[in-house]
Amino acid sequence: MFTLFALRFKHRVVRMQTIAYLGPPGTFSEEAAMAYADNRPDATYLPLMSIPAVVTAIETGAAQVGVLPIENLLEGSVTFTLDLLIHETRLQIAGETVIPIRQYLVARAGVKLSQIQVLYAHPQSLAQCRRFVERCLPGVATVASLSNSAAPAEALADERAAAAISTLRAAELTGAQILARDIADNLSNVTRFIVLAQHDALPTGSDKTSFCFGFREDRAGVLVDALEELAQAHINMTKLESRPSKEVLGQYIFLVDVDGHRTDRHIAQALDRIREKTGMFKVFGSYPRWKSEL
Repeated sequence: MFTLFALRFKHRVVRMQTIAYLGPPGTFSEEAAMAYADNRPDATYLPLMSIPAVVTAIETGAAQVGVLPIENLLEGSVTFTLDLLIHETRLQIAGETVIPIRQYLVARAGVKLSQIQVLYAHPQSLAQCRRFVERCLPGVATVASLSNSAAPAEALADERAAAAISTLRAAELTGAQILARDIADNLSNVTRFIVLAQHDALPTGSDKTSFCFGFREDRAGVLVDALEELAQAHINMTKLESRPSKEVLGQYIFLVDVDGHRTDRHIAQALDRIREKTGMFKVFGSYPRWKSEL
């Protein structure tokens, strides 16, 4: 039997058994899952190999919540996660967390920076650390890894003087030594993760609501007409983006984040009015807005 634990929000306790995340262990997704659970020692984590697998685990009860990346400061939205929310699941967003993307250069004990012959890295991490690699590892061969946790394991298994771009968590799990810290070009990079569950969260007084909508017809002013409902209700829209509808070329679904909870009277009324003006409408959930501890 899994150990039950609680994550405490203002006016609410969310009880869970297992947190699913995009694995393997040592990835930024695991860091996000641990941050959401506040590193409780009794938390149970379920690493899975794809974003759809995380969704399916929650839908079938193999996990009670799942943590998925949805937006990166440098790369933008994670479209795979957005499309699942729009088209493939009725799960609700019950929370969010934001973690810094810190990159480390690691190697096995005894290997020095000047000795490195090959560098293992996930392609995205390699691109984010281009300046360090060009200046400190010029001419070193690079090998693509499937994840930030696979890279240090592969470097440690290489008989050559090998290094890897790694998360701190992966370095700890593999026992690799850290040769350099914070090697990314942009030290402000962060990724926002959402927490999916069967139900969204109760109001806390500091909430966010995410929803999407599309239109039956394409005509001038149709988007402005819908969004005016937010402005007239003095609702702050914090995000607006679009995704292809996957039904008709040139037809789009619009995704919106607003301040407030869907059960707040002015939010609920505005959402009802937008629903009346749109052909497709879906609320992804309301949840406590992440706040930086800085």
